[in-house]
Amino acid sequence: MKNILLVCAAGMSTSMLVNKMEQAAVENNVEVSIRATSGGDIKKYIDEADVLLLGPQVSYLKNDYKKQFEPQGIPVEVINSIDYGTMNGEKVLNWALDLINSK
Repeated sequence: MKNILLVCAAGMSTSMLVNKMEQAAVENNVEVSIRATSGGDIKKYIDEADVLLLGPQVSYLKNDYKKQFEPQGIPVEVINSIDYGTMNGEKVLNWALDLINSK
């Protein structure tokens, strides 16, 4: 099972995207675990993550997180703001899986 971790400022708006991603995973028979958290709680979940996706509102954290987590084999990217704003769970899910599979 693949583990996808999403980070935003408070974990609230990203939770809605997680729901859309989980729905897309069920519809496409994809086994994943998807969790949303705030930046302050990332340490609780990062060890289980196969990919770390940042909400556009915390894109400023990308370079710091890349330095911390990519050496551990965890890709770090910012979610496309249009996909985030439209809550395109299927597109974000497929992109996350591509990032995991390309590492």
